[in-house]
Amino acid sequence: MALNDQLAIDVSGMAFRYAGNEHDSFSDFNLQITRGKRFGLLGPNGAGKTTLMSLLTGLLKADKGSIRLLGHDVSHKNNNVNKLFGFVPQDLSFYNELSPVENLAFFGAWAGLNKNEISERTDELLTILGLQDVRNKEVQKFSGGMKRRINLAIGVIHRPQVLFLDEPTVGVDVHTRNAILDYLLTLNKTGTTLIYTSHQLTEAEDLCEQIAVLDKGKLVVQGETDALLKDHKNEDLETFFLNVTGKEYRD
Repeated sequence: MALNDQLAIDVSGMAFRYAGNEHDSFSDFNLQITRGKRFGLLGPNGAGKTTLMSLLTGLLKADKGSIRLLGHDVSHKNNNVNKLFGFVPQDLSFYNELSPVENLAFFGAWAGLNKNEISERTDELLTILGLQDVRNKEVQKFSGGMKRRINLAIGVIHRPQVLFLDEPTVGVDVHTRNAILDYLLTLNKTGTTLIYTSHQLTEAEDLCEQIAVLDKGKLVVQGETDALLKDHKNEDLETFFLNVTGKEYRD
């Protein structure tokens, strides 16, 4: 198998600058993520994590270079590319006045599923994520943890091969966090590539077998999580993170 066939993400020579900014957010940036991995994009505030997520999913378009997702150029985004990945954003992205069933019907249709596929997938996800009892209630009445689970269900309803997760457990209790992480591990075991970002470094250490640390749009370090901790003689990811990014305040 050729190297390109093994990659979920292949970023080469990428540059991007927001309109009106003096400096590039990214310049000659390169990143490769192997298919089937649990990969963490970590960094302090302002490192460029959310911008990079937006570039990788085609929400933003790079000014230079290439970004390929499972061999497809994301700048030529179309329905075929959209079906390959799912995105679970930090900001909750659903219709508050609709029920879980109605939200999943809408987003499932948007992802190209037919009515039978939507019905089967909705039952499956609501059962897995503990939401069957509230399947017909308005989401706006849900707790924060329940809303996070709906956010996740929407991102995976079409069974994406690559799943992007931006702070997927922010603001939830320990039970919801464990349930979400367990489900993500199950997804990964069936072949789904996970690309995850969070400030929860203990969580990231448990979930991510590989990490990349970003700072000010630069790739500081990348590698196997356990090997990086061992090489830097750090006991945990938080200590390692502070050592490679510094301890000063970040806004």
